Amino acid sequence: MTEQLRALHTSLCLEQAAAIVDAAIAMRRREGLMPLAVAVLDAGAQLVAFKREDGSGVMRFDIAFGKAHGALGMGMSSRLIRDRLAARPAFQGALAAASGGRFIPVPGGVLILDAAGVAIGAVGISGDASDKDEACAILAVHDAGLNTEPATPNPDWRNAGL
Repeated sequence: MTEQLRALHTSLCLEQAAAIVDAAIAMRRREGLMPLAVAVLDAGAQLVAFKREDGSGVMRFDIAFGKAHGALGMGMSSRLIRDRLAARPAFQGALAAASGGRFIPVPGGVLILDAAGVAIGAVGISGDASDKDEACAILAVHDAGLNTEPATPNPDWRNAGL
């Protein structure tokens, strides 16, 4: 008798995750932004795809991963996490400790939603101003044919400073 291994259902396939990474980097180049690190996680917070452009700082993976991981952990974008925790530094510290440092509450981590609005993963981007990172994440996910939370970037994202 031979054992049969079963394939596992994946919330976000490699093809979709790779398309998001590549679209984010293409947008970064079109907009003339700083080099990016882009991490795409599935709903279980497992890394599906990642690229770090030449010239990115050595901490960029950790920051990009932390933005996506925090969004999944809290069920909301890292922008919304930042806004909700602005007056709650003790809780922000508790979340950072509980996540083992995988919690970066600044814009650039967005939830990836399916057609029904269910979170199937998250993308985190780091490399430029947080609003620019977030814009690349949102627009890259849309390019891949999926939805995001938040649905649109900050309207003034192009003017964000470091």
